[in-house]
Formats: sequence, C-alpha cells, structure tokens
Amino acid sequence: MKYIIMCGGTYTSWSTPKHLSIVNGETVIARTVRLLKETGVSDICLSTNNPVFEQFGLPILHHKNTSGEGGMWIEGFYPTDEAVCYIFGDVVFSPEAIKTIVNTDTNDIEFFASAPPFADNYIKPYAEPFAFKVKNQKHFRQAIETVRKLKNQFKREPIAWELWQVIKGTPINKIDYTNYTVINDYTCDVDNKRDVVAFNEQIFGKET
Repeated sequence: MKYIIMCGGTYTSWSTPKHLSIVNGETVIARTVRLLKETGVSDICLSTNNPVFEQFGLPILHHKNTSGEGGMWIEGFYPTDEAVCYIFGDVVFSPEAIKTIVNTDTNDIEFFASAPPFADNYIKPYAEPFAFKVKNQKHFRQAIETVRKLKNQFKREPIAWELWQVIKGTPINKIDYTNYTVINDYTCDVDNKRDVVAFNEQIFGKET
C-alpha cells in the first residue's frame, strides 16, 4: 500500500506551511516519515504543489487542489486507482498511532481519528481526524462526489468527518464517534502556533 502524506492548503497566518512546524526537534512531516519507516513502510509520497516539500527527497504527487483558494477541502485527496493510506500532514503522531494505522487492515475504507473521552495528554477539547485507509478507491471517489453534491446541506464546509459520515451512510450532520478506528493518546493536529507550543512544552517538555 502507498502512503500519501497530504501537505496541501494555504495558511496565511504561517510564514511557512504548518506541516513544517518544529516539534520535539524535527518538523511534523519529518516525524511522520520517520515513524512510517520505523514501522516498515517504504512506499511514501507527499501530495503537495508547494516546492518547499522537495527537501525531504520523497516523490511529490502534484494535482489540482484549490482547497485554499475557495475550493472544497476534500479536493486534497490525490486521485488514484491504487490502494492508498492518506495521512494528514499536519498531525503530530505518536509511534503507537502510526503502528495502529499501518497494522489495521480493511477491504474497503477505514477512518482514523480521536474520540471522547480524550487521553489526559491530548491538547484539544474536541476530536480530530488523522487518516483514511482506502482499498476501494471507487467507493471513496463516489463518496467524495456525493459530498460535493450535498455541500449546501452541511452545517459547514464538509471536511473529513462529513466525508466519513457519507461513506458509512450515517446522518451527515451528526458525528458518530464509535464507527471508526479510535486513536486516543497525544496524537493531534496542529491548527495554530499555540498547538506547536503545547506539543513542545506539555508533551515533549521542551521550550519553544
């Protein structure tokens, strides 16, 4: 299976992409790549149109993605017919979280995210999505198209949660925290610079 780390999006409040934030001495992307390799994964690519990510020496997958320019967030999933694990590039993963994602099998689609009640060292007050593992790309692409058609029926711009609700056929405006693979430790994404500080000081005990 190919592992695609998603590094798209436009973040005007960041001088560099937030995926390059330094957490515990390495960038978020470098940490994810290292943990994947340590778990035995070798087929790793980055999905981005930003040349700054070429520094990692990994294959770069370019595609049209206007999610940061008025388009929909779900455009960020690189289109392919292959079995793929889409890893969100702004997530600080624990080694155990990566192992869970790599070792979890599916014949269709599996979703990975946190869920309440949260671990004591989780830095957010709400659940966050981490990855999609896709064996059935036809089902995945159909779900994305369905989300496009239902866009105006969601309470907000549809993101990973809404896509998963469409995939599972559950109510589109109510998140069900029981129907996916739950990762409950410090694994969480970086939304702002306060999150970077929280990881470095609260989780890893380093000053920023």
